[in-house]
Amino acid sequence: MSPAFRAMDVEPHTKGVLLEPFVHQVGGHSCVLRFNETTLCKPLVPREHQFYETLPAEMRRFTPQYKAVLIFVRFADEFGASGNIETKEQGVVSVRFEEDEDRNLCLIAYPLKGDHGTVDFVDNSDCEPKSKLLRWTNKKHHMLETEKTPKDWVRQHRKEEKMKSHKLEEEFEWLKKSEVLYYSVEKKGSISSQLKHYNPWSMKCHQQQLQRMKENAKHRNQYKFILLENLTSRYEVPCVLDLKMGTRQHGDDASEEKAANQIRKCQQSTSAVIGVRVCGMQVYQAGTGQLMFMNKYHGRKLSVQGFKEALFQFFHNGRYLRRELLGPVLKKLAELKAVLERQESYRFYSSSLLVIYDGKEWPEVALDSDEEDLEDLSEESADESAGAYAYKPIGASSVDVRMIDFAHTTCRLYGEDSVVHEGQDAGYIFGLQSLIDIVTEISEESGE
Repeated sequence: MSPAFRAMDVEPHTKGVLLEPFVHQVGGHSCVLRFNETTLCKPLVPREHQFYETLPAEMRRFTPQYKAVLIFVRFADEFGASGNIETKEQGVVSVRFEEDEDRNLCLIAYPLKGDHGTVDFVDNSDCEPKSKLLRWTNKKHHMLETEKTPKDWVRQHRKEEKMKSHKLEEEFEWLKKSEVLYYSVEKKGSISSQLKHYNPWSMKCHQQQLQRMKENAKHRNQYKFILLENLTSRYEVPCVLDLKMGTRQHGDDASEEKAANQIRKCQQSTSAVIGVRVCGMQVYQAGTGQLMFMNKYHGRKLSVQGFKEALFQFFHNGRYLRRELLGPVLKKLAELKAVLERQESYRFYSSSLLVIYDGKEWPEVALDSDEEDLEDLSEESADESAGAYAYKPIGASSVDVRMIDFAHTTCRLYGEDSVVHEGQDAGYIFGLQSLIDIVTEISEESGE
């Protein structure tokens, strides 16, 4: 496991997990944090939390996995004798910010209060081997004198990160204000390791979250976050498209001012015309070695033709259109549409749809290739001079389509809601059909 996700001692008897920005966040305003390689943290909104705990089974493959975790509580008496072990599931953690000696703010995750004795935290998924599991415990941590303490490591880690980011700060400051930007990636080293220095939207959301928590520190410095699947973890260079879905974005509980604001945004964008608009984009263009970022402000300005061009750009790697992705995307969109057409009374106001694929292409592999060949290929980069058909992603999950953001979702199961809707979410389904039509047009026009 990367040292960035080691547990950090921030109190004498409690270990917390140091959270980092989720560098592949391209849209939204809520700060998403990286808990470990396969798990993200997101501020708990009761309605969204309720959705993940009650969503229909057939929708689960179209949403991030709600990461229930196991908490093992071991009781010991004053002589060290072990008592009974209690086990419970928990999909929520407590997050607060800490200041280090240099007054840098860090976000730290803890088990929820109320657990006593020795607490071991284990991610309840098959994504990681046991050797990589993070644990919380209140047992004292004994180290060799030559080992750095967690606090020492965090201090050193932050100094190194500050030195790296300082080199980019001046030239990157003006780029943060741009709605569309391109940034050249260094040819040396892993592309995925460089991404964290460039994504302006992720940086913006992280900084805003820290500021909010700092401003509220006198009254509150403990927030609940839910744990969700990191949908980008299986990709080496994630290309991410965030689409705001539906013809209406405000929830039933929105104030008149907020509802009017959201209605205006829909009317002035493609949301009103085709039921979908670009909320954010991150694409790696292998042809030029550049990362392209597009934020929601640019997405709101796009015409229907501009929206289509943005989709084309998302599936284009700078050399040619990734046509092999279009068929799987269309299949998943059609399957999602069929599922939503069976959902009664749900309204997914302000929800987004993510489309994700790997910007790194892999050499085409014969079916009888042995395991050693596959391992060798995974270490190779795609040949820059190869044609459009020489490469294809390895594995069935070459592209992913998922619904996210359910803070304003409603259905008749939520008994406290004053408004109960009937039938399908026609606005969301309309947006899905528009998306299917446009991707189909791109596919046909490209000669597939």
